[in-house]
Amino acid sequence: MTTVAAYAAPAAKAPLERTTIERRAVGEFDVLIDIEFAGICHSDIHQAREGWGTAIFPMVPGHEIAGVVSEVGPGVTKYAVGDRVGVGCLVDSCRACENCLKGLEQYCLGGNVGTYNAVGKDGEPTYGGYSQKIVVDENFVVRIPDGLSLDVAAPLLCAGITTYSPLRHWNAGPGKKVAVVGLGGLGHMAVKIAHAMGSEVTVLSQSLRKKDDGLKLGADRYYATSDPKTFEELAGTFDLIISTVSAPLDFGAFLSLLRTDGALVNVGAPEEPISLNLFSVIAGRKTLAGSGIGGIRETQEMLDFCAEHGIGAEIELISAAEINEAYERVLASDVRYRFVIDTATI
Repeated sequence: MTTVAAYAAPAAKAPLERTTIERRAVGEFDVLIDIEFAGICHSDIHQAREGWGTAIFPMVPGHEIAGVVSEVGPGVTKYAVGDRVGVGCLVDSCRACENCLKGLEQYCLGGNVGTYNAVGKDGEPTYGGYSQKIVVDENFVVRIPDGLSLDVAAPLLCAGITTYSPLRHWNAGPGKKVAVVGLGGLGHMAVKIAHAMGSEVTVLSQSLRKKDDGLKLGADRYYATSDPKTFEELAGTFDLIISTVSAPLDFGAFLSLLRTDGALVNVGAPEEPISLNLFSVIAGRKTLAGSGIGGIRETQEMLDFCAEHGIGAEIELISAAEINEAYERVLASDVRYRFVIDTATI
């Protein structure tokens, strides 16, 4: 066991505070990672404040982890000391079900093990990346290519793969018109990746406040959803809409923007249920879908793609002492576009 410093929420809705946690001893197939950077994801806030249901406390959030390998178990073959690596939202799965065997560990039928706010196979709670070190099975570690600096790579482990996976699955690429709803931590990555894939990209945001940013990031067009004319002008336009917002939408209105056989895919997860008139999908054979992160193989593919195209997150680097302030700023949409903790400050 190793004692390491971390920032944890001691209870639901309580401010995060500095503490210490125990990391397990490095097992045969484990990798010990010295964490250098950890992104702050909106889902960290949902879970620390029990917005998605009962949670495990104390909670050390963080599933956008970038660092360097400092020790490996005797059975490890994929990594060596000094390798630049990342850990995303998963640290284990059953590894035997139909989905795991396909590389879809995020949809493990036996239930995967989250990087934090979960219980590992050893019966102990998992603690995430707001900490100095983490021990992870080598099969749930990915390699960060040399072309990506660790600070801008950290958010790719959630925000990057969460948007890359549906863009790949629904075949974004040349000749496809893709809309991204919301230009935040997830949305800005969706714009960059969809643009790099060759799609025509439109941002749909509440206002035009971030229009200049959106166009610089790779969007071809930018519209305000607060303007009713937007829905008239863009009716029947898009092959694919990726919704990255965690607030309830008028799904009927957004479905009207799809072409026949188009798909509206949600990667943002509102805390409240939604209502929907099914004629919104029946008319036009449209799909209302969801997508959750990606498997380990696809996460590595995403990192390699981002390195090839020079894509990193747009970040604001903060010290650990600023985490609670950063949470409030995320809720106020006051970040461009991802807070990343310099874990040397923990």
